Amino acid sequence: MTFGLFRPAIALALVALVSACAEPQMTTGRVPAEYGALVDGERTIPAVSPAYLNERNRRRWVAYDGPEPVGTIIVDPYARLLYHVAEPGKAMRFGIAVGREGRGFRGDAVVRRKEEYPYWAPTKNMIRQDPDVYGKLAGGLPGGLDNPLGARALYLYRNGKDTMYRIHGTMDPSSIGKATSAGCIRLFNQDIIDMFDETPMGTRVKVRSKAESLAAEGPMVQLHTGYLVSASDVAAIEADQAAFEAGLVADPAEAEAEAHARAVAAARAARSAREAELRGGS
Repeated sequence: MTFGLFRPAIALALVALVSACAEPQMTTGRVPAEYGALVDGERTIPAVSPAYLNERNRRRWVAYDGPEPVGTIIVDPYARLLYHVAEPGKAMRFGIAVGREGRGFRGDAVVRRKEEYPYWAPTKNMIRQDPDVYGKLAGGLPGGLDNPLGARALYLYRNGKDTMYRIHGTMDPSSIGKATSAGCIRLFNQDIIDMFDETPMGTRVKVRSKAESLAAEGPMVQLHTGYLVSASDVAAIEADQAAFEAGLVADPAEAEAEAHARAVAAARAARSAREAELRGGS
Protein backbone atom coordinates (compact mmCIF):
# COMPACT_ATOMS: atom_id res chain seq x y z
CA MET A 1 0.00 0.00 0.00
CA THR A 2 1.23 3.50 -0.78
CA PHE A 3 0.41 6.65 1.14
CA GLY A 4 1.70 9.34 -1.22
CA LEU A 5 -1.64 11.05 -1.90
CA PHE A 6 -3.42 9.78 1.18
CA ARG A 7 -1.14 11.14 3.88
CA PRO A 8 -1.41 14.89 3.10
CA ALA A 9 -5.20 14.61 3.23
CA ILE A 10 -4.99 12.77 6.57
CA ALA A 11 -2.64 15.40 7.91
CA LEU A 12 -5.14 18.12 7.01
CA ALA A 13 -7.90 16.22 8.77
CA LEU A 14 -5.91 15.69 11.94
CA VAL A 15 -4.44 19.18 12.10
CA ALA A 16 -7.92 20.62 11.71
CA LEU A 17 -9.15 18.48 14.59
CA VAL A 18 -6.30 18.84 17.05
CA SER A 19 -6.00 22.58 16.37
CA ALA A 20 -9.48 23.32 17.67
CA CYS A 21 -9.34 26.24 20.12
CA ALA A 22 -5.64 26.62 19.38
CA GLU A 23 -5.42 30.38 18.89
CA PRO A 24 -1.81 31.35 19.65
CA GLN A 25 -0.91 33.67 22.47
CA MET A 26 1.40 35.87 20.42
CA THR A 27 4.84 36.64 21.70
CA THR A 28 7.79 38.29 20.01
CA GLY A 29 11.46 37.54 19.78
CA ARG A 30 13.79 35.05 18.17
CA VAL A 31 13.45 31.29 18.45
CA PRO A 32 15.60 29.92 21.30
CA ALA A 33 18.35 27.58 20.12
CA GLU A 34 16.67 24.52 21.67
CA TYR A 35 13.56 25.16 19.56
CA GLY A 36 15.28 25.86 16.24
CA ALA A 37 15.01 23.65 13.17
CA LEU A 38 16.47 20.23 13.93
CA VAL A 39 17.95 17.75 11.46
CA ASP A 40 16.80 14.33 12.63
CA GLY A 41 18.16 11.63 10.37
CA GLU A 42 16.58 12.12 6.97
CA ARG A 43 13.97 14.51 8.32
CA THR A 44 14.18 18.16 9.32
CA ILE A 45 11.92 19.20 12.18
CA PRO A 46 10.75 22.80 11.71
CA ALA A 47 11.56 25.46 14.27
CA VAL A 48 8.86 26.22 16.82
CA SER A 49 7.27 29.62 16.27
CA PRO A 50 7.92 32.13 19.09
CA ALA A 51 4.13 32.54 19.16
CA TYR A 52 3.87 29.22 21.02
CA LEU A 53 6.79 29.65 23.40
CA ASN A 54 5.20 31.36 26.36
CA GLU A 55 6.70 30.98 29.83
CA ARG A 56 4.75 27.83 30.73
CA ASN A 57 5.41 26.10 27.41
CA ARG A 58 9.18 26.45 27.17
CA ARG A 59 11.30 23.79 28.80
CA ARG A 60 13.33 25.12 31.68
CA TRP A 61 15.18 24.05 34.82
CA VAL A 62 13.10 24.53 37.95
CA ALA A 63 13.38 23.76 41.64
CA TYR A 64 11.43 20.62 42.48
CA ASP A 65 10.64 19.48 46.01
CA GLY A 66 8.25 16.61 45.29
CA PRO A 67 8.71 13.17 46.86
CA GLU A 68 9.56 11.38 43.61
CA PRO A 69 13.13 10.02 43.25
CA VAL A 70 15.67 11.17 40.68
CA GLY A 71 14.86 9.91 37.20
CA THR A 72 11.08 10.00 37.66
CA ILE A 73 8.81 11.66 35.10
CA ILE A 74 5.85 13.48 36.65
CA VAL A 75 2.90 14.26 34.38
CA ASP A 76 0.36 16.84 35.52
CA PRO A 77 -2.54 16.78 33.04
CA TYR A 78 -4.44 19.43 35.00
CA ALA A 79 -1.68 22.05 35.14
CA ARG A 80 -0.46 20.85 31.69
CA LEU A 81 3.12 20.42 32.83
CA LEU A 82 5.63 17.58 32.83
CA TYR A 83 8.64 17.32 35.12
CA HIS A 84 11.70 15.11 34.69
CA VAL A 85 13.58 14.94 37.99
CA ALA A 86 17.29 15.29 37.17
CA GLU A 87 18.81 15.52 40.64
CA PRO A 88 17.61 16.08 44.19
CA GLY A 89 15.64 19.33 44.22
CA LYS A 90 15.94 20.00 40.49
CA ALA A 91 13.86 19.06 37.44
CA MET A 92 13.44 19.95 33.81
CA ARG A 93 9.91 21.25 33.26
CA PHE A 94 8.07 20.98 29.95
CA GLY A 95 4.78 22.41 28.74
CA ILE A 96 2.37 19.78 27.39
CA ALA A 97 -0.89 19.48 25.54
CA VAL A 98 -3.42 17.08 27.06
CA GLY A 99 -5.86 15.14 24.92
CA ARG A 100 -8.98 13.28 25.96
CA GLU A 101 -7.03 10.03 26.42
CA GLY A 102 -4.48 11.88 28.56
CA ARG A 103 -7.14 12.68 31.16
CA GLY A 104 -8.20 9.09 31.76
CA PHE A 105 -5.22 7.75 33.68
CA ARG A 106 -3.51 8.51 36.99
CA GLY A 107 -1.00 6.87 39.28
CA ASP A 108 2.22 5.01 38.55
CA ALA A 109 3.52 3.38 35.39
CA VAL A 110 6.85 2.59 33.75
CA VAL A 111 8.27 3.17 30.29
CA ARG A 112 8.52 -0.25 28.64
CA ARG A 113 8.65 0.78 24.99
CA LYS A 114 10.19 3.64 23.03
CA GLU A 115 9.68 4.40 19.35
CA GLU A 116 11.17 6.86 16.88
CA TYR A 117 8.57 8.15 14.41
CA PRO A 118 5.99 5.67 15.69
CA TYR A 119 3.05 4.19 13.83
CA TRP A 120 -0.31 5.59 14.88
CA ALA A 121 -3.90 4.36 14.64
CA PRO A 122 -6.99 5.75 16.38
CA THR A 123 -8.22 3.76 19.34
CA LYS A 124 -11.60 2.03 19.35
CA ASN A 125 -12.77 4.66 21.81
CA MET A 126 -11.72 7.49 19.48
CA ILE A 127 -13.53 5.84 16.58
CA ARG A 128 -16.63 5.34 18.70
CA GLN A 129 -16.63 8.94 19.95
CA ASP A 130 -15.97 10.53 16.56
CA PRO A 131 -16.62 8.04 13.76
CA ASP A 132 -16.91 10.74 11.09
CA VAL A 133 -13.20 11.54 11.49
CA TYR A 134 -11.48 8.55 13.05
CA GLY A 135 -13.51 5.82 11.39
CA LYS A 136 -11.99 6.90 8.09
CA LEU A 137 -8.49 6.73 9.59
CA ALA A 138 -8.86 3.32 11.22
CA GLY A 139 -6.14 1.88 9.00
CA GLY A 140 -3.58 4.02 10.81
CA LEU A 141 -0.52 5.96 9.70
CA PRO A 142 3.17 5.10 9.41
CA GLY A 143 5.58 7.35 11.27
CA GLY A 144 6.45 10.82 10.08
CA LEU A 145 6.06 14.50 10.83
CA ASP A 146 2.45 14.37 9.65
CA ASN A 147 1.68 11.65 12.20
CA PRO A 148 -0.17 12.63 15.43
CA LEU A 149 2.53 11.00 17.61
CA GLY A 150 5.23 13.20 16.12
CA ALA A 151 8.94 12.42 16.27
CA ARG A 152 9.07 10.12 19.31
CA ALA A 153 6.80 8.26 21.73
CA LEU A 154 7.21 6.74 25.19
CA TYR A 155 4.75 3.93 25.96
CA LEU A 156 3.60 3.45 29.55
CA TYR A 157 2.95 0.05 31.11
CA ARG A 158 1.51 -1.02 34.45
CA ASN A 159 1.88 -4.56 35.82
CA GLY A 160 3.30 -5.62 32.48
CA LYS A 161 0.29 -4.40 30.49
CA ASP A 162 0.10 -1.52 28.03
CA THR A 163 -1.92 1.31 29.61
CA MET A 164 -2.52 2.89 26.16
CA TYR A 165 -1.07 6.06 27.71
CA ARG A 166 1.64 7.74 25.64
CA ILE A 167 4.00 10.68 26.03
CA HIS A 168 4.74 11.78 22.50
CA GLY A 169 5.50 14.54 20.02
CA THR A 170 3.06 16.49 17.89
CA MET A 171 2.18 17.50 14.37
CA ASP A 172 0.59 20.68 15.74
CA PRO A 173 2.90 22.86 17.88
CA SER A 174 0.13 25.42 18.38
CA SER A 175 -1.64 22.93 20.68
CA ILE A 176 1.06 22.79 23.36
CA GLY A 177 -0.20 24.21 26.64
CA LYS A 178 -3.83 23.49 25.78
CA ALA A 179 -6.52 20.85 26.10
CA THR A 180 -7.09 19.04 22.81
CA SER A 181 -9.75 16.87 21.28
CA ALA A 182 -7.65 13.73 21.08
CA GLY A 183 -4.30 12.22 22.02
CA CYS A 184 -2.51 11.58 25.30
CA ILE A 185 0.36 13.79 26.49
CA ARG A 186 2.16 15.66 23.72
CA LEU A 187 5.23 17.87 23.68
CA PHE A 188 6.99 19.92 21.04
CA ASN A 189 8.98 17.53 18.85
CA GLN A 190 12.21 19.17 20.04
CA ASP A 191 11.18 18.43 23.63
CA ILE A 192 10.13 14.83 23.12
CA ILE A 193 13.44 14.11 21.39
CA ASP A 194 15.23 15.52 24.45
CA MET A 195 13.00 13.44 26.73
CA PHE A 196 13.47 10.32 24.62
CA ASP A 197 17.24 10.53 24.79
CA GLU A 198 17.19 11.10 28.57
CA THR A 199 14.66 8.37 29.41
CA PRO A 200 15.97 4.81 29.79
CA MET A 201 13.67 1.81 29.64
CA GLY A 202 12.08 1.15 33.01
CA THR A 203 11.78 4.84 33.91
CA ARG A 204 9.06 5.41 36.49
CA VAL A 205 6.24 7.77 35.51
CA LYS A 206 3.85 9.38 37.99
CA VAL A 207 0.61 10.86 36.63
CA ARG A 208 -0.95 13.24 39.11
CA SER A 209 -4.58 13.20 40.13
CA LYS A 210 -6.52 16.45 40.21
CA ALA A 211 -6.11 16.65 43.99
CA GLU A 212 -2.35 16.13 43.67
CA SER A 213 -2.16 18.81 41.00
CA LEU A 214 -4.01 21.32 43.16
CA ALA A 215 -1.72 20.58 46.08
CA ALA A 216 1.44 20.96 43.99
CA GLU A 217 0.55 23.69 41.50
CA GLY A 218 -2.46 25.47 43.00
CA PRO A 219 -5.70 26.27 41.16
CA MET A 220 -5.52 27.18 37.48
CA VAL A 221 -7.73 29.24 35.20
CA GLN A 222 -8.08 28.55 31.49
CA LEU A 223 -7.96 31.72 29.40
CA HIS A 224 -10.04 32.27 26.30
CA THR A 225 -6.87 31.63 24.31
CA GLY A 226 -6.84 28.07 25.68
CA TYR A 227 -3.75 28.55 27.85
CA LEU A 228 -3.67 28.10 31.63
CA VAL A 229 -2.52 30.62 34.19
CA SER A 230 -2.45 30.53 37.96
CA ALA A 231 -5.74 31.65 39.49
CA SER A 232 -3.70 34.26 41.35
CA ASP A 233 -2.58 35.91 38.08
CA VAL A 234 -5.38 38.46 38.09
CA ALA A 235 -3.69 40.74 35.57
CA ALA A 236 -3.45 38.02 32.92
CA ILE A 237 -7.03 36.88 33.52
CA GLU A 238 -8.41 40.41 33.25
CA ALA A 239 -6.37 41.15 30.12
CA ASP A 240 -7.62 37.96 28.49
CA GLN A 241 -11.23 38.80 29.32
CA ALA A 242 -10.84 42.30 27.91
CA ALA A 243 -9.35 40.91 24.69
CA PHE A 244 -12.21 38.42 24.39
CA GLU A 245 -14.85 41.10 24.92
CA ALA A 246 -13.13 43.26 22.29
CA GLY A 247 -13.41 40.43 19.78
CA LEU A 248 -9.66 39.81 19.65
CA VAL A 249 -9.94 36.15 20.72
CA ALA A 250 -12.13 33.64 18.90
CA ASP A 251 -14.97 32.03 20.81
CA PRO A 252 -13.64 28.56 21.77
CA ALA A 253 -16.91 26.72 21.11
CA GLU A 254 -17.27 28.24 17.65
CA ALA A 255 -13.60 27.58 16.83
CA GLU A 256 -13.92 23.93 17.86
CA ALA A 257 -17.11 23.44 15.84
CA GLU A 258 -15.52 24.96 12.75
CA ALA A 259 -12.36 22.88 13.21
CA HIS A 260 -14.39 19.70 13.56
CA ALA A 261 -16.32 20.45 10.38
CA ARG A 262 -13.01 20.94 8.54
CA ALA A 263 -11.69 17.69 10.01
CA VAL A 264 -14.73 15.72 8.84
CA ALA A 265 -14.45 17.15 5.33
CA ALA A 266 -10.71 16.46 5.20
CA ALA A 267 -11.15 12.92 6.52
CA ARG A 268 -13.69 12.21 3.78
CA ALA A 269 -11.23 13.56 1.22
CA ALA A 270 -8.50 11.38 2.75
CA ARG A 271 -10.62 8.27 2.46
CA SER A 272 -11.47 9.09 -1.16
CA ALA A 273 -7.78 9.65 -1.93
CA ARG A 274 -6.87 6.33 -0.33
CA GLU A 275 -9.55 4.46 -2.26
CA ALA A 276 -8.36 6.08 -5.50
CA GLU A 277 -4.76 4.99 -4.75
CA LEU A 278 -5.83 1.44 -4.04
CA ARG A 279 -7.82 1.28 -7.27
CA GLY A 280 -4.87 2.68 -9.21
CA GLY A 281 -2.48 0.17 -7.65
CA SER A 282 -4.65 -2.88 -8.15
